Amino acid sequence: MTIQEAAQRSGLSAHTLRYYERIGLIHSVGRNSSGHRDYEEEDLRWLLFLTKLRMTGMPIADMCRYAELRRLGGHTAGERKQMLELHRERVHARIAALTEDLKALDHKIDNYGGYA
Repeated sequence: MTIQEAAQRSGLSAHTLRYYERIGLIHSVGRNSSGHRDYEEEDLRWLLFLTKLRMTGMPIADMCRYAELRRLGGHTAGERKQMLELHRERVHARIAALTEDLKALDHKIDNYGGYA
């Protein structure tokens, strides 16, 4: 698929896709006969996973490290799992903090009870 199709399907911009390739988050994407990027379904699955990591607040540097380990092969699975477990702990902490923030908002809203 073209970069425009990959952008549309992944929800990322073409600029972001080129940036991800430049910094090593995605491998060098194949090229078609005219020299244009030619994304495959596996590329799209990886992009969707990267999007999830980014949406959960994983820093780009950590994402790059994870991508590098992935490229090195199966023997890095343990380290990749550790990275994801550590990130999961950070996400849980963020959720807990947001839950407390939401409670404070709910309390403040409830204090407006009879006001319209």
